[in-house]
Amino acid sequence: MRSYWIQAGAEGTTLERRDVPPPEPGPGQLLLRVRAAGLNRGEFIAGHGLSKAGAAKAAGGEGAGEVVKLGSGVAGFTAGDRVMGRCPGAFADYALMDAREAVAIPQRLSWEAAAGIPLTFMVVHDMLIAQGKLAAGEWLAVTGISSGVGVAALQTAKALGAKVIGTSGSADKLEKLKAAGLDLGIRTRAADFCDAVMQATDGKGANLIVNNVGGSVFAECVRALAFQGRLATVGYLDGVLRAEIDIEALHSKRLVLFGVSNKLRSAEQRAQSARGFVADILPAIADGRITPLLDRVYAFDELPAAKAYMESNAHLGKIVLRVPDA
Repeated sequence: MRSYWIQAGAEGTTLERRDVPPPEPGPGQLLLRVRAAGLNRGEFIAGHGLSKAGAAKAAGGEGAGEVVKLGSGVAGFTAGDRVMGRCPGAFADYALMDAREAVAIPQRLSWEAAAGIPLTFMVVHDMLIAQGKLAAGEWLAVTGISSGVGVAALQTAKALGAKVIGTSGSADKLEKLKAAGLDLGIRTRAADFCDAVMQATDGKGANLIVNNVGGSVFAECVRALAFQGRLATVGYLDGVLRAEIDIEALHSKRLVLFGVSNKLRSAEQRAQSARGFVADILPAIADGRITPLLDRVYAFDELPAAKAYMESNAHLGKIVLRVPDA
């Protein structure tokens, strides 16, 4: 079968297409005929730790497709079922999926739309609902809101009844996100958005902030938080991995600072996040309140071009790879 492999080095990550045998499902696994797979920035940036220098591995982290074969102990699925979920090695004709993380695809969704959902929206569930406890009427602020996670956070927050502020260096992207419910767009890539957040929230600050950018805006995020505000750190596009913490603000405003990552989570913890997504967000996707925003869909042979496009930061929402029959 066709399969892309990724290797990290000093100059970044590189892709190699290989012909390898299809995998066999082990206990608790599904073998999937992949129809589409989503791209995720963390996999292509060596500094994020998902692709370690010198270690080539099957590329891709999420996919959508048809169940082909069930491993021992798997119940609740049959061959031909349409499912989506975390899927290591998803840039391939076939890949394995933990059955506990497999999610039935709503009828209204195409393969491509489904492939752009799992990792992004499960991360959003973690930071907005499980840890962030975002409530209707509260203010969410998202730095770097045009990313896949940023757009999904906006869409989910609006479905929850929250109000959303987003930062981006692109006025065009902010304008386009108004159609998705963005209440206030702040055009900036710098740590200078606190005053605008305070003005929008009548001087109270944001109840929850999602930091996609990194250490360069961490202190500004803390300044822009409301009393009992929560700060989710989910990315560091700026490559800045250190930041000062205002201990007085942390203390006096009773702030909560937390990280969002799947890197060190156990299989059961990942399965739990999938169940939370199914309970709290999937119904809004199934009934059309949330429609995944796809920027571009690339053909299988075009994965290197899709990777380059992602690294250019030109996209708005998700980039997806289509995997047709060879």
